[in-house]
Amino acid sequence: MADTTGLGLPLLAPAQSQKHVTVNEALSRLDALVNLSLSSVGQAAPPGSPEEGEVHAVGEAASGDWAGQEGRLALFLNGGWAFLTPRVGWQGWSVGAGVRVAFDGVGWQPGAGAFSPNGAGFLHRVIEIDHALAAGASSVAPGLLPEGAIVYGITGRVLSSIGGATSLQIGVAGSADRYGSGIGVAAGSFARGITGSPLAYYADTELVLSAEGGSFDGTGVIRLAVHLAELTLPRD
Repeated sequence: MADTTGLGLPLLAPAQSQKHVTVNEALSRLDALVNLSLSSVGQAAPPGSPEEGEVHAVGEAASGDWAGQEGRLALFLNGGWAFLTPRVGWQGWSVGAGVRVAFDGVGWQPGAGAFSPNGAGFLHRVIEIDHALAAGASSVAPGLLPEGAIVYGITGRVLSSIGGATSLQIGVAGSADRYGSGIGVAAGSFARGITGSPLAYYADTELVLSAEGGSFDGTGVIRLAVHLAELTLPRD
């Protein structure tokens, strides 16, 4: 039985009986692949109890029912696994990472905006953490600004009131207020620190929160998000 070129949907054969079986399978594949939601990206072994319609991007050294299917999409349909080969430019959503991904011909790249013919990528992503403030004049979120990142800005929201200070600054060592100062410490207060020009970081860098009008007393949590771009190399 022939399949369509792009999505690998089964086609009806002339005078075929049980046509509804083929049509229903094609509709099930469409349902899984349009607005593609990937339950995992790079996983090597199939899940123990998959749900109908689940889709996974199979990783290296695949095993079990996925053996020999590295780099393909595994769709759980009609109680078994069906496999499709993604094409360059296919896009989806990685459920685990919470980010849009695109297939560059070799793997699924998070936050991809553009690719060169040989896989050099321009990627955008957001790193988010909930940071519990340590007691003292400042509190450090280690490695939140990754090596090679081009950072556009930092946003944040106070989840639970921060004690001991009247406000706070967000920045890095040597530039305590790079991403904002006078930020409220009450629950619900927010920060939106945008740099005048995107700033590159050449090593993993700590984000530093500095107390204003006192010192942090070790209470309070702030949700921080780093909005950044990354450049990936072309393949050999």
